[in-house]
This record gives sequence, structure tokens and C-alpha cells, in this order.
Amino acid sequence: MSQSDAESMDFASGMAAFEAKHFSRAMQMLSPFAEQGDKVALHLCAIMCQNGLGVVRNEARAFKLMKASAEQGYGLAQHGLGFMYLEGECVEKNGEEAAKWFRLAGEQGLQGSLTTLGMMYQQGNGVPQDEAEAKRLFKLAGFDDLG
Repeated sequence: MSQSDAESMDFASGMAAFEAKHFSRAMQMLSPFAEQGDKVALHLCAIMCQNGLGVVRNEARAFKLMKASAEQGYGLAQHGLGFMYLEGECVEKNGEEAAKWFRLAGEQGLQGSLTTLGMMYQQGNGVPQDEAEAKRLFKLAGFDDLG
């Protein structure tokens, strides 16, 4: 078995451990991939650090990992980072930054990001209040009668 095959198996085992909620094993197996900059591993390790799953809760590390994954264009991490900014979790609350990351995730077709961004425009939360933009985003997310 080549090293890349072994690494693929380790990554798959780490993913399986995460899915099975064996978080300390998942963290142990996925951390080396996160350290190498793998966007999926970064995202999953961020979730575990953010929520104290299998590791001691570490907001600073969670933010750093989520941002590193999001900056690689990983939609789920962009959505996660948007929520960190929206809720002020792991980072200071910043509606403009939240909107930026939800917009990027929404461009990749993440309905939840489009919907959240739509609600932000509806409420004028971090973005100028704009009912037309809210309706456009809700429609893009697949909702025709919201807004």
C-alpha cells in the first residue's frame, strides 16, 4: 500500500469517526490533514474545537481553522464562518463580515446561506435593510413566497 493510499484510508477513517460521533478519534485522525491545509479536515476540526467535541473547547482555534477552510472556498466553512460572525461566537460579532461569508457560500448554492443573508437584508442586520434584495435571495434559495 502506498503512502497516499494509507493517507486516504486515514482520512476516510477520520471522516467515519466524525460521522459516528467518535470525536476524539476523529480529531486525532483529521488533525494531521488540517495541519496540511485540507479544507474539509480544517472545517471538521473547527466544529470539534468550537463545540468541545473530543477536545477541550477552543474558540480561538475553532475560528482560525474555520477561517482557513473558508478562505480556500469551502462553502460549508464559509457558512460556518458567517454564523460565527453573525452570532459573535468564537469571534467578535460583525454583520458585514457575516454577510460577506454568507454571500460567498450562497454563490456555491448553499440554501441556508442564501436564506440567512435574505433575513439579514429583511432585518437590516449587518447590511442595509433591503426588502427587494431579501426577496431575491429567498427566491434564489428556492422560496417563492417568503419576504
